[in-house]
Amino acid sequence: MTLGDDAHAHLGLRERKKRETRVALSQATIRLCVEHGWDNVTVEDIAAAANVSVRTFRNYFTSKAEAIAASHLERMLRIADELRARPATEPMWDSIVQAVQTQFAPPGDAAGGDPTRDQRWRDGLRLMLAEPALQGEIVKANAAAQDELAKAIAERTGTDAAHDVYPKLVAAVVSAGSAVAVEHCLRADFPTPVVPVLIEVFGQLTAGLPVP
Repeated sequence: MTLGDDAHAHLGLRERKKRETRVALSQATIRLCVEHGWDNVTVEDIAAAANVSVRTFRNYFTSKAEAIAASHLERMLRIADELRARPATEPMWDSIVQAVQTQFAPPGDAAGGDPTRDQRWRDGLRLMLAEPALQGEIVKANAAAQDELAKAIAERTGTDAAHDVYPKLVAAVVSAGSAVAVEHCLRADFPTPVVPVLIEVFGQLTAGLPVP
């Protein structure tokens, strides 16, 4: 390994650690806001929950809203990463569906949770997402997410993310389809797993949205 390789590896590790810190701060913000309510959570609370200083939080985010929106961006970045890692011979929409499912699947210990607790979490999440302060940050995060996803789709299809409509359109459709599935689950009368709904949504999309 050359000196240049060492520097590149160090830079990669540093960027990975920064990304992990962003995720930890974002997840701590979401958890606290869902559990305690938007107005009852301070930056000091978030920093303490993530075991960092308030200064560290400020180095990454300017507000609670920006921290929360970062989780959406991170998930879409991982979908783009997963899409790039899928076999080149796999049909593109199959790859997209697998990439999306992978990032929305609950962790292994989430199965068989307490229904009452799950309902409280959904109620808290709905209240948090209704906060006006969060809407603008979600829009900005979604735009950045779609740009990155369009790049991955362009690489996959041999198109140009900057000049061709196709990768931008597919990225927008993936983002919209994912959002519809999540909203459907949040508004369902009973706790509804998101992955089966995602499968239904993308099944409809790949079939050309036939009239039911």
